[in-house]
Amino acid sequence: MTIVRIDDPTDERVRDYFGLTDVALRRILEPAEGLYLAESEKVIRRALGAGHRPRSYLMGERWLTDLADLVSDAERDGVPVYVAEASVIEAMTGFHLHRGALASMHRPQNRPWQEVVRDARRVLVIEDVVDHTNVGGRKSFETFPQVRGQMEQSRIAIFEDFVDHTNVGAAFRSAAAFGLDAVLVTPRCADPLYRRAIRVSMGTVFQVPWTRIEPWPSGIEQLKEAGYVVAGMTLADDAITLDELVEQDHPKLALVFGTEGDGLSVQASAAVDYKVKIPMMGGVDSLNVASSSAVAFYATR
Repeated sequence: MTIVRIDDPTDERVRDYFGLTDVALRRILEPAEGLYLAESEKVIRRALGAGHRPRSYLMGERWLTDLADLVSDAERDGVPVYVAEASVIEAMTGFHLHRGALASMHRPQNRPWQEVVRDARRVLVIEDVVDHTNVGGRKSFETFPQVRGQMEQSRIAIFEDFVDHTNVGAAFRSAAAFGLDAVLVTPRCADPLYRRAIRVSMGTVFQVPWTRIEPWPSGIEQLKEAGYVVAGMTLADDAITLDELVEQDHPKLALVFGTEGDGLSVQASAAVDYKVKIPMMGGVDSLNVASSSAVAFYATR
């Protein structure tokens, strides 16, 4: 029987859902066992839509009806659906589950970043441009719609050593909203598949292709070899403005965002093609990294 009633919050069958408030434990547990946790109907559906496989579900009684199609699929595939009272779930997980359900999901294997970058492109179609000097940038195609042809454009982001899962999730949501082709995260960056990061992203971590870039920061040179102009967001005095970067209109652009507080590492700052800043007013020196990523993604889209 796929539906399993749980009365004991320490039941070993639901061990995947124990101690969700212990960040240190989850950081060790999830990668080691190849799992991550998806919370809420929307997030679970986006994970399934991305082809991720559920290991089990945990939900309250009423959600058996609201999520009947997921329950039916689980029954077909032999995936257990654990059902418990709200008090049992809260004792088990450490919080009140009010967004439908939790799912323990099999963590997909990260692809090599070179493969993700190779696939990170979109095709822009142009028509009837007669002046070859105009066939060089994206804006040329928008401004002179006279020729048939196409060019490839790519916009990717690198998150260097973010420590806050909220910022990771928010930056992924912005990446999805403004059409980024891929996100690369450095080896020490917080896990995009941590429950809070997934929740803040509204499940968009499943929409944007991503993987870890290793080694770092030497990967910057490999990005350049792949044809990317690499721009690091920074407050450095010798930085150009974001407007100036946009005017250059690079077909393949990689935007690097540094860790909260300290910003870009010294090594990454030295390796990028351009240092870029967002001009500030009102006595504000900088934006939160999640906010600055949204501004940069929109400007360079």
